[in-house]
Amino acid sequence: MKALCLTKPELFEFIELPETTAPAAREALVAIRAIGICGTDIGGYLGKMPFIECPRILGHELGVEVLAVGEGVTHLKPGDRCSVEPYLNCGSCHACQQGKTNCCEYLQVLGVHVDGAMRERMILPAHKLHPANELSFEQLALVETLAIGCHAVNRASLGSGDDVLIIGAGPIGLTVLEFARLAGASITILELNENRLAFVQQNYPDVSVVESLPDEPCAQVIFDATGHPGSMARAFRLARFTGRIIYVGITKEPVLLDDPLFHRRELTLLSSRNAVASDFTRILSLIASGQIDTRPWITHRCTMDELPVRMPEWIKPQAGVVKAVISL
Repeated sequence: MKALCLTKPELFEFIELPETTAPAAREALVAIRAIGICGTDIGGYLGKMPFIECPRILGHELGVEVLAVGEGVTHLKPGDRCSVEPYLNCGSCHACQQGKTNCCEYLQVLGVHVDGAMRERMILPAHKLHPANELSFEQLALVETLAIGCHAVNRASLGSGDDVLIIGAGPIGLTVLEFARLAGASITILELNENRLAFVQQNYPDVSVVESLPDEPCAQVIFDATGHPGSMARAFRLARFTGRIIYVGITKEPVLLDDPLFHRRELTLLSSRNAVASDFTRILSLIASGQIDTRPWITHRCTMDELPVRMPEWIKPQAGVVKAVISL
């Protein structure tokens, strides 16, 4: 079975894997049909993602088709289309016992800590598959991305009328935007990239879009989706007194915390990691009902065979990529 492996930063190579066997109890054999490319994949490709070590098979934003199920699997059948919750948790650690499976102490994320789905077929735990036969494989591949924003907005405890600043209008910033809108927040997006600015202006006319802001309090809730340490540190200066800051992006570098400012404004700093199963089921319902439309997001497509050539092009700002999807 053919797979695409990141053997070192900026180098993809095709490899052969043993053919998958029949699924065991509580497992499912799936065919990979669509894979979304996200900032984690780009960070891994560039050697900047702290949790990805090469060689690694990437791919965790997935739309899959069930081929076979093991004993005890009742919610799936062959032919089902599913989104995949790619967070493999232990189920018994302190976080898992609290229902915080996204923060499992021994968490392994497909395509990050363990090999992912840039391959033809794979076996997955059946309970990590969320069926939605009315959706396309591309739509299903975007559910995990949306789950990141869904979880971040849940962490922020947004209320109707909260004024929100989202820093960064890449795919993760856009997912935060979707759920902040559903919460009834008043939203401003800070973004420097002209293509992303234009995308938000065209598709979200109710959102204020700016290229710069003075270093003074301007929002009660701030989401930083850049993963840039300078931007993450600046968020403290942009938050209103008693404000909340949520780090959605991640960086390898230390982030400077201005402690006197932090205390004077009595700010709350939160991190947001991954998502939980209930986020996936909610998002599938929102897409099916038309409350979230992901179709404008997909600006670039290719096959897995084409990705080694496309990836170096797509990471350039002038490529104008909002979301890229691989089809198999």
